[in-house]
Amino acid sequence: MKKQIGLIVGILVVAVIGFVSFNYIDNDDLIDEMTDESVAAGAGEGKDDMMEESKDMMETEAMMTNKGDVAPMFDLESVSGEMISLESLKGEKVYVKFWASWCSICLAGLEEFDELSANAEGYKVISIVSPDYNGEQSREDFIKWFKGLGYENIVVLLDDDGEVSKEFGVRGYPTSAYIGSDGVLVKIMPGHVSNEAIAESFESIY
Repeated sequence: MKKQIGLIVGILVVAVIGFVSFNYIDNDDLIDEMTDESVAAGAGEGKDDMMEESKDMMETEAMMTNKGDVAPMFDLESVSGEMISLESLKGEKVYVKFWASWCSICLAGLEEFDELSANAEGYKVISIVSPDYNGEQSREDFIKWFKGLGYENIVVLLDDDGEVSKEFGVRGYPTSAYIGSDGVLVKIMPGHVSNEAIAESFESIY
């Protein structure tokens, strides 16, 4: 009888140990599966974040395509009384011509510049004159003089005392400034430039 009881107890002990071991193994497997799923989910979220950051970087690079520094901002009045700012031309390429009424080279090129102002494609054309600076006439005298020339397409902005000219580093007349659609001052150079050369320059400017 005692042997039978001992045998039964032994069987029960083995059964209990087996059950506990089985559940322990299952729990370990479950924990491993949960851990793997968590890691996979975390990796997915990290991948999404990296893709979003990469997209933002690409958009920023696309906005700053040209090499160089951002052009100095200006907000000037034209001879016709219209206020024009560089900020308002954001997203467009801009050609800026700095000139003076006493500059013989500038005067010789006004007719050609009037044609450029009327027919330029893919970029805006404006010019800047600085009354009461570097030998230029007063604002009133210049406006009266320029309107008497009869050019209908040239946009002339008045930079009193040459503040904008100084910021652009203009040292002589005429001087050409090429600004990209991202607002970058790609290049600035003195001397007369033909309409064909100006158009060619903008072909490589974004």
